[in-house]
Amino acid sequence: MTNRFVEQFTKAAQNVGAEVHLLHEQKALLAYLGERIDGSLLLSPCPSLERAEIPAALKAAGLDVIDSNFRERGAAAVAGLSGANFGIAATGTVVLESTAEAVRIATTLPEKHFVLLDPQKILETADHAVPLLNDFHQQLPQAYLAYITGPSRTADIERVLTIGVHGPAELHILLLEGLSDDLMER
Repeated sequence: MTNRFVEQFTKAAQNVGAEVHLLHEQKALLAYLGERIDGSLLLSPCPSLERAEIPAALKAAGLDVIDSNFRERGAAAVAGLSGANFGIAATGTVVLESTAEAVRIATTLPEKHFVLLDPQKILETADHAVPLLNDFHQQLPQAYLAYITGPSRTADIERVLTIGVHGPAELHILLLEGLSDDLMER
């Protein structure tokens, strides 16, 4: 069953330049990525993707997957794939624990960032995440969390907006049902 906040999340994310697609099976995910990636894909470590056997499926589908030596091989990648811990419907934001360097590289270095999010993990507002975040920071006070809302953007002093200067120019949020219902697992 799809979360009641999916429509609100989708509209908010699209309003800030992200593409959002609801996928019902792994086959649809592989087709989506295969059509949009022409080169190497940085695959950040993610327990729910491993459990769903997505890394093996990506490789079997013929994608050039980079899952190690990110520092050496990351600059050549055209895309990065990560999992998200949860989403925020009011803003179209995805939130992901990004303490591991591989996650930060995969989510900021390539031109395209693909994020997998189980639609059951979309919260209505950021306020609904506060108890969860309090617990998270008590358990892992040194950990990083990234809040990603749309593709990377910046503006100069004359207010000229530029997309993709300090991170990915494209953000694709792929809502994959049945991926993980644990809000703190990517």
